[in-house]
Amino acid sequence: MNTKKITFTNANGTRLAARLELPDDERPVAYAIFAHCFTCSKNIKAAVNITRAMSSRRIAVLRFDFTGLGESEGDFAETTFSSQVSDLVAAAEFLEREYEAPRLLVGHSLGGSAVLVAAGAIPSATAVATIAAPYNPSHLRRLLGESAEEAERQGEATVNLGGSDFTIRKSLLDDLAAQRPTETLAHLQGALLVLHSPADTIVKIDNATQIFQAAHHPKSFVSLGSADHLLSEAADSRYAGEVIASWAMRYLDGVGAEPVAQRQFLAADNRVTARTGAEGFRTEIFANGFNLTADEPISYGGSNEGPSPYEFLMAGLAACTTMTVQMYARRKGWPLVEALVRLSHHKIHAEDCQDCDSQDRRLDQFVRELELIGALDQEQRQKLLEIAEKCPVHRTLTSEIRVETRLKESMVEV
Repeated sequence: MNTKKITFTNANGTRLAARLELPDDERPVAYAIFAHCFTCSKNIKAAVNITRAMSSRRIAVLRFDFTGLGESEGDFAETTFSSQVSDLVAAAEFLEREYEAPRLLVGHSLGGSAVLVAAGAIPSATAVATIAAPYNPSHLRRLLGESAEEAERQGEATVNLGGSDFTIRKSLLDDLAAQRPTETLAHLQGALLVLHSPADTIVKIDNATQIFQAAHHPKSFVSLGSADHLLSEAADSRYAGEVIASWAMRYLDGVGAEPVAQRQFLAADNRVTARTGAEGFRTEIFANGFNLTADEPISYGGSNEGPSPYEFLMAGLAACTTMTVQMYARRKGWPLVEALVRLSHHKIHAEDCQDCDSQDRRLDQFVRELELIGALDQEQRQKLLEIAEKCPVHRTLTSEIRVETRLKESMVEV
């Protein structure tokens, strides 16, 4: 986890609180901004999961609290839709000034409507993704119910959303009514990804249809299946983040920017980072710029969303074996078409092992089956079997290994 706590000011000089999710090696291929839903905050679980899933794919993401929400300064009662758009533009200006101009904008719910409008004022943005966004921002007025009617009559009203009271003013309603979504989408530059769930009861999927039809190509749609509006299930929000990151890679090459394909694979440093959350054993692995997922079987308390640590260990041994064998065969000019390795892992008693000195402990045993495909004679096959025993990972596993563990002080906040 590589989360930086930062602040920046909006056009009115108000300090807004933010978190910048960076790849573990701080070498992103691009920067993005995430806009949360109305009255939510940057720390809502869906926002955290989405932005961290994106950062694990090497996209740095800034998520922040709009004016008057979360840890940001300001009076939420003065908020309008346009003021939230202005906050997004301020966030883009901060990134351009301090890091790099954002090329991807992502918005959830009303935040999705906001990034569609903000994109016109952020020239660096080459891709926009919306999640459960209403086609027309004025959709919010219907959700406010009687509070909206009261604000129309008296100038302001209190509305309870998610168990908390918020003051809204007529200026918010007027601003929502002034939006022209058809024009906004007709003039949208760059690529658009629309993510929505058919099961969303807050912002129905018809909104996604309208957004998609009003926009020009390139545009894409992804269904979020049975996800609710807030993407309450962690698997749903992680999925959304992973899909957005994968989709965006095709469109992140901005004018004058170094192509993503060239920036994605920088000098190898053999560094591996693993992160396991508070629930289950699903673990995000960042291995020299590549994202992997580890987990445990359901029977062991995991969710079976990735190979187990021992399976990763076997994968390393298997891959190293086939690479080593193929490298040797190529050097010799031998007709090896493919090298396949199948591995299994067992715990055995020392007394079952003829080569073991100790008789009072259990040992790990890897059984490796090597299959060589090609017109090789028996002597060549036997030599390649010997070479398999000399692969670097095999040597590491069978030699004395020293693991040094240090405790690092963490300043990361959710």
